[in-house]
Amino acid sequence: MSDGVARAAVAETSRTSFTSAMRVLAGLLESRTGQILAENRIWRIETALKPVLRANALPDLEALVARLLSGTERQLSDDVVNALLNNESSFFRDLQTFDMIARELLPHMQQTRSERVLRIWCAGCSTGQEAYSLAMQFRKDQDRWQGWRISILATDISTAAVARAKSGIFSQIDVQRGLAITDLLRFFEPVGDDWKANDDLRRMIDFRVDNLFDPQVPGGHYDLILCRNVLLYFSLDMRRKAFQRLAQYSRSGGYLLLGAGETVIGQTEEFASSRDFRGSYERRGGPGEIAEQPIRRAR
Repeated sequence: MSDGVARAAVAETSRTSFTSAMRVLAGLLESRTGQILAENRIWRIETALKPVLRANALPDLEALVARLLSGTERQLSDDVVNALLNNESSFFRDLQTFDMIARELLPHMQQTRSERVLRIWCAGCSTGQEAYSLAMQFRKDQDRWQGWRISILATDISTAAVARAKSGIFSQIDVQRGLAITDLLRFFEPVGDDWKANDDLRRMIDFRVDNLFDPQVPGGHYDLILCRNVLLYFSLDMRRKAFQRLAQYSRSGGYLLLGAGETVIGQTEEFASSRDFRGSYERRGGPGEIAEQPIRRAR
């Protein structure tokens, strides 16, 4: 065998090994979270995992996969999943949606709720900007909500994202994305080069690590559920399962908000497009409605 042929064979073996490693890592993400890495994302695996490789003194993805397949390093597996998850978020993301929530949907729920209790669940909350945006909206309209008990639960499968959300600390770049300067100065305080949500805002939100397909934290039914830009990473079968879980915890007549590229059409019969609030979906009641459950506190 000539040197050229030998080098080509080695290169092909290396490429095959690299591709196999990426498939294992993509499979790990899917099995743990339900998320599927599209072709345009699968080739970003190496870049996303460089910090994990450095932290564990691993030379390449093949060495990382070998460690994972030993089945003895749960923390390493968690670190890999956290690195591969897309935690893209921003304050008041899709401003039109938040305008609709503040001006139409929340006032409607306030007028139609028989009890002065409003329960909201941000499913797939990422690093928390969505939940903090809602909390700020309630604080800005606090006179309207005087005497009401407002509960905001925010969950995500990423331990790293939830830890960041709980800290309430955001970089200068983070706060420049969607956060008005007046809101920044009113609800945040400088911490070195970063900004931290004030205690009043942080007390409004219960951040928890949870899996949308096997939720342990939610209890009872919610008036409003936000699950935006989460389902688009799932297969059709997994999206249907996710809708079943969301419906399980949605009050009859409650509302669901999805991302701009997501829909319930052809995927669930539990929710229908709202006639009154554009871009929202209403929980259908009737014979299939799940019986009301008692509210339980998340531990």
